[in-house]
Amino acid sequence: MKKKGGEFQFDYWAKLAVSDPDGFEDARRQMIESLIDSAPEHHRPRLRGLQWQVDRTRERSSSALGSCARISNLMWDKLLGDGGLVQQIERLTHDRESPSRRVRQATVLPFPTRN
Repeated sequence: MKKKGGEFQFDYWAKLAVSDPDGFEDARRQMIESLIDSAPEHHRPRLRGLQWQVDRTRERSSSALGSCARISNLMWDKLLGDGGLVQQIERLTHDRESPSRRVRQATVLPFPTRN
């Protein structure tokens, strides 16, 4: 399924998809499950949730191209949408700014002059 060095073996998968679509789906599911299982345990529930979304998107699509477009939109939303990766990185970056770089606001109190 993969060449030495972990490279994706496109020709194998393309031939399998044409010659044995059910075998391709079984192998695809096994490969995805193996990849999720190889992730740190605390990431696995999120990865399974994302894969569930991808699988449901594929099921609802009437064509492979439509499925691809919807999954692409899902990925872009996870990257750029509300609460997406970009916002989370910006939040983390902002939280880690040094105190001297943060904009501070204060009320300036007038003090009477002493004679």
